[in-house]
Parts: sequence; structure tokens; C-alpha cells
Amino acid sequence: MSLEVRAIDESEFREWLLAKRAGFLMPPVIKDEDIADRRPHTDLNRAYGAFDRGRIVATFHSFPQRLSTVGGADLAADAVSAVTVAPTHRRRGLLSRMMAGDLARAKERGDACATLIAAEYPIYGRFGFGVASWTTEWVVDVTRSGLDRRTGEVEGGGRIDLSDGAEIRKVGPGLHRRLAAQRAGITDRTARGWDIGTGNSYPVEPWTEPFYAVYRSAAGEAEGYVAYTADDKWSDQKQPANTAKVRDLVAVTPAAERALWRYVCSVDWITRVRTGYRAPDDILPLLLPDPRAAQVLTHADMLWLRILDVPEVLEPRTYATEGGLVLDVRDAVGFAAGRYRLDASPEGGSCTPTTAAPDLVLDVAELATLALGDESAVRLAALGRVEEAAAGAAARADLLLRTSRRPWSMDVF
Repeated sequence: MSLEVRAIDESEFREWLLAKRAGFLMPPVIKDEDIADRRPHTDLNRAYGAFDRGRIVATFHSFPQRLSTVGGADLAADAVSAVTVAPTHRRRGLLSRMMAGDLARAKERGDACATLIAAEYPIYGRFGFGVASWTTEWVVDVTRSGLDRRTGEVEGGGRIDLSDGAEIRKVGPGLHRRLAAQRAGITDRTARGWDIGTGNSYPVEPWTEPFYAVYRSAAGEAEGYVAYTADDKWSDQKQPANTAKVRDLVAVTPAAERALWRYVCSVDWITRVRTGYRAPDDILPLLLPDPRAAQVLTHADMLWLRILDVPEVLEPRTYATEGGLVLDVRDAVGFAAGRYRLDASPEGGSCTPTTAAPDLVLDVAELATLALGDESAVRLAALGRVEEAAAGAAARADLLLRTSRRPWSMDVF
């Protein structure tokens, strides 16, 4: 019997949520309050299910997103989420059918790209997705870090104020937008996202109210904030052994970033700090007098990117220097296939179809790893994943495409 794949209707929303939870090994229980909270924020036209004799056996959801690129512009993205297939229905092409339909609709809408956070690494490359950013989490032994924890003085005349979720909802969105203008890979946060992140919504999952602190410059302007929780552990010798877990840290100036990390690492009774997911080139380890006090807990892929329109992705960004590059892009589906000439400069670029001889030949998934400046074309060539059709083209691509700070995608969606 053939399996039907289609958008769900209103009467199927509860079952769809249950199927999604089961797919992510979450208890398959839904309260009426869960439905009331989630339904207004779910576009059923973009919530798909696979049906076997009326039962939902796979789920898929997408929603509109803005993704920051190099230089501060943002891209229209099709954000993919809630991807599950029931263990009883694997290897039947259900994900392929749902993904193909969603990407085709995104291409028709004019989205530049699609994005997702992959639960498992091997799944999405076959659909043209490539890893556009990575993430790292450290745990800091602050007792061995060498930081002077005796003073709360902030450099340069700035100050740190304890705060609450209501203030973060006021100052946070503006700071987040400023950060997105500085750093590639940042995905936008909706008003609902800010509500969920600060506990101002129905608690679908257990909620622990965090501590908040805001950094203000000498002029009184908010330039960053941190949200963190702390456990309550003491040794048998009545010595504190508490761990702070950073949920969110946004800073738009180096002074704010340094001050907020120093603050978190100097809170009384805190002996360890878990940083949460940060950019792999975060300043924190080197901010410590002894960087060995920061040990890597996690280093993994974060944002996956699927380019749907090569010029729409490459033209809005800026480039480290001036130069030209002809890219021969292979795309089995055909969305982004073609040969393009990129003329780049620090002010921006132009990307147009061309019949000129190529400099680099690469799959669309490999172009995705280069598009936000994270990966090295030279390394991809060494791996055999990029073909250098012109001598030295990979090195030229690195000069144009790579960025001084790595892209950072801070939010899971």
C-alpha cells in the first residue's frame, strides 16, 4: 500500500505532535495546554506528515527564517525542523519525499537557501546540505583558571547589573540584531523565541529560571547580557562545588564579551562554568590566564545549509579582498546547478551565470560549507571534495571567502 505525504489539517495537529515527540524519543504525551500554545505558531501549510492507513508515521516542518551572512546582510531561508520517521517505517523514502517537496516549494518562493540543525550527521548531505558552521562547548575549572576573582571591577568604566527576563526581552532583540550584523551564521529570533528563552510562555518543557546580568558601557548603553543557571553542590568539607551553565551570552563589543565571561567565572561558590554552545573561535579560553582550565566538552557540526540560489547567497555578502572566481556547481536536483562568475570586493560581490572555463568544480553541498566563510577550499581540495580546474584556484577561493571570525549559529531550531 502506498504511503501518502501531505500537509496536515487542523484535526491532525495533536497526532502530528505526538508522532514528532515519539520520533525524538520524548514521552508521547500532549496536554491541551501544549496544543493551545503551539498551534498559533505552526503554519499547517508547512507541517507535513506521512500517512499509513490514516496514521502519521513521519513528520516534517519548515518555517521562514533570516540568516546573517558575511558583512551584515541577511538571507531568506527555509528553516527545516521536526523531521522524524517512525522506526516502523524507515528506509521507505519518506524523508526524501518530504524534503523534495519542501525544497521545491522554497525554491518557488524565492528563498535563497534552506537551513537545519542535524540530529545525525550522515542524513542530510544527500539532499545538498553542507555544514556551514560548527560549535564548541567548554567546561572551565575556574579555580585553576588564574582569574582574579576577588574584585568585581569592570574595565573601562563599564558596569554589570543583575537583571531579569523582562529586561532581557526589551534589550535582547536589539543586541541580537547588532550581533547578526557583525557575525555570519546568526538566525533570527522571533518574539515567541524571546518569550520561550526567558520563561515568558507556557512551559512545554520543565523551566528553571536563570540568573541574568546586563553589561553597560561607561555611557550607560547596554552592550551585552548573559543568562545562566547554577546547581547547588557542596563537598563533605563544606566547600562549594557549584557549576554555572550559560544558557545565552550575547555581546556586541569586545569589552562586553570580556566583562561578561569574567563575571560568570567570578560568581561566588561557582567552581566550574559550562559555556553552552559557542563559536569554535570564542575568546573565552584565551581570556583565561591559564587556557588549560577550559576543556572542550563538545565540538560538532551546527548549522547545515542548502543553497537554492547561488547568486542570492553569494551576492549579499562581503569579501576579504577583490578578486574573481568561476564556480562550476553540481546539483543533482538542479536547484543551484550551473556555472557562475563571482566578482568579489570588500564592498560586496556580483555573481552571474557564465560560460567561462571554471576555476573550481564542486557539489552544492561543498559550496554551502564555504558560503559563510568557515571552511577552506584548500582543505576540501585535499580531501578530493573540490576539483581545482585552474591551478591555485582553491587558495584564491580562501582569500576571497574565508572570514577572520568563524560563523556562529547560537540557536537550535
